[in-house]
Amino acid sequence: MSQLVVSGVGKRYGRTTILEAVDLEVGRGEVVALTGENGAGKTTLMRICAGLLKADVGTVRVGGPIGYCPQAPGLFELLTADDHLVMFGRGSGLGRAESLRRGNAVLEEFGYPLHERAVTRDLSGGTRQKLNLALALLTDPTVLLLDEPYQGFDRGTYVNFWDHCEVWRQAGKSVVVVTHMLAELERVDRVVELPAHPSRSHGIR
Repeated sequence: MSQLVVSGVGKRYGRTTILEAVDLEVGRGEVVALTGENGAGKTTLMRICAGLLKADVGTVRVGGPIGYCPQAPGLFELLTADDHLVMFGRGSGLGRAESLRRGNAVLEEFGYPLHERAVTRDLSGGTRQKLNLALALLTDPTVLLLDEPYQGFDRGTYVNFWDHCEVWRQAGKSVVVVTHMLAELERVDRVVELPAHPSRSHGIR
């Protein structure tokens, strides 16, 4: 059963067509790699699926909670990791203690330095991205939309991320990963490539 169904989605900015008649289905326990050249609309499609951007045409149906990890961390410069966990958790109906328990467990899995109490602006790019990913996973979502979530990761954490994709698959989650790392495509169930400049209807299954 598909937990993410995209039907005929199109998006334009002015005279520029970013997405045209895109269809995408992702089943339970399936990891899909979304690839394509710069400008193909991968991030736009992810934002539409996450409900952050409205498609001009088409529909998106999601069968459960969404966890969205944007390519650029959506973090607040003067807040600590704990501050972020509590704030994002409360936005999803979690109490402070539960937000910290869940969030710190995920951060620890990805090697985040839990002993540090630095504000976000003082963290390295890779450390910021670990927090970004933890926020996407905080509520144990059914559908994961991950836009190059490993930016700035060291080699060990990068491999750890792909190992987690297998864990999420076994847990029955639907996972879409935007990636340019072709060497890792054997770790996914399917590869979906968006054309750089769509000029005709196309379906993606």
